[in-house]
Amino acid sequence: MVVKYSKKGVKKRLPKAGFKSITVNETVYDKFYQIFFDQKEKLVMKGVNSFSGYVTFCLEEMMRKDETFAKFTPKIEKISVDENCIILRDIPKNRIVEIQFHKNELACMLCDQNDCKHIGFCESLPEVLEIQGKDEQ
Repeated sequence: MVVKYSKKGVKKRLPKAGFKSITVNETVYDKFYQIFFDQKEKLVMKGVNSFSGYVTFCLEEMMRKDETFAKFTPKIEKISVDENCIILRDIPKNRIVEIQFHKNELACMLCDQNDCKHIGFCESLPEVLEIQGKDEQ
């Protein structure tokens, strides 16, 4: 608990009761703040009225997506991603899966398809979206 004194010499507890504080890197803080500032009007429509509220909103949204992703995705684990291929582990099949990039398309070497569950999993990975975005430029 942090104790701060107001100008009148009254003790203030920081953070407020019912809240906790966390420490983040300045770069991360600045990115979040810039997004908050740029989208403030849209966020107010969603009930987000402060920067703290925005960070809480982002964390809750991320947790919700992670829970949904874990619940509904097949049991696949990312091992590695590079510019040429993605390596996955298919847990139920107990197999290692190689996904290759061919002209900005993904091809599964295990299923010999470009629309299987392994491809769907890869298309949800931010790293893959970044690589595909670079190739389009």
